[in-house]
Amino acid sequence: MKKIIFIGRVGAGKTTLTQRLRGDEIKYYKTQYVHYGESIIDTPGEYTERASLAGALALYSYEVDVVGFLISADDTYSIFGPNITCMVNREVIGIVTGIDKPFADMEKAENWLRLAGCRKIFFVNSLTGEGTKDILEYLNEEG
Repeated sequence: MKKIIFIGRVGAGKTTLTQRLRGDEIKYYKTQYVHYGESIIDTPGEYTERASLAGALALYSYEVDVVGFLISADDTYSIFGPNITCMVNREVIGIVTGIDKPFADMEKAENWLRLAGCRKIFFVNSLTGEGTKDILEYLNEEG
């Protein structure tokens, strides 16, 4: 299985998606530090939102095969700048979370991830599991 790091704003759904992919019980807690798992690295949103912490994400990205950028479908802005994926020498995928939320705009979230440079985009509802099978299949692909 490819190892992945999840990067996104506070509340983007990184921890919930991590729990779903691992088959853990879904329960909310605020991620306070980097959770370095066997196949998934879950990061606090503050690492993405604060320049003083962002360097740690660059270091952790060297430990994985894939970088996952997460944007919630109801986010009002993107934390990821245009073409930022070129800053990482790993494949970067986009993950749109919260596709079931009342104000979800999946097309807008997808456009933001494509502008950031993500070529492969997944749409997930981590609470129901919708779309998570596609991510697992991708992470289990050879090559």
